[in-house]
Amino acid sequence: MTSTPPAAAHLAQLNVASLLHPFDDPRVAPFVELLDPVNAAADGTPGFVWRLVEEGAADATGLRPAGEDVIVNLSVWETQEALWDFAYRSGHLEVMRRRREWFERHVEAHLVLWWIPAGHIPTVGEALERLADLRTHGPSPRAFTFASSYTAAEADGLRTAQARGL
Repeated sequence: MTSTPPAAAHLAQLNVASLLHPFDDPRVAPFVELLDPVNAAADGTPGFVWRLVEEGAADATGLRPAGEDVIVNLSVWETQEALWDFAYRSGHLEVMRRRREWFERHVEAHLVLWWIPAGHIPTVGEALERLADLRTHGPSPRAFTFASSYTAAEADGLRTAQARGL
């Protein structure tokens, strides 16, 4: 894990999940029933900043920018530790343990993390581009995972070097 980033940076995360069955299939119903409580828990977690929600809905499950059978989850957190605590030290972990009931096992990376300036809201296109970058080039300060993380300062150093043409 990385240390807490400067206040000027937040951590964005995207994860994608390919459904085993259509979203309205009864076999997916247990997952659908868990969405509201898990989202409410995320919204109330210390360090949570923002999550993607479809207009007029309580979540983003109706958005399918990565394919008709792919659900996306895009959120922003104050620190990597805040996201880790929610993902792995809360009731969310029980949902993750059941994911094989509802989702295919991914061969490629399905989670990507990256640092953004505080106040920036990432677009789905930006998030999918970061995931593609991770899949193509592996972890870097531009696109990484919990297992291969980078600090906000490292990401800022990469942006500075790129701006200078290095």
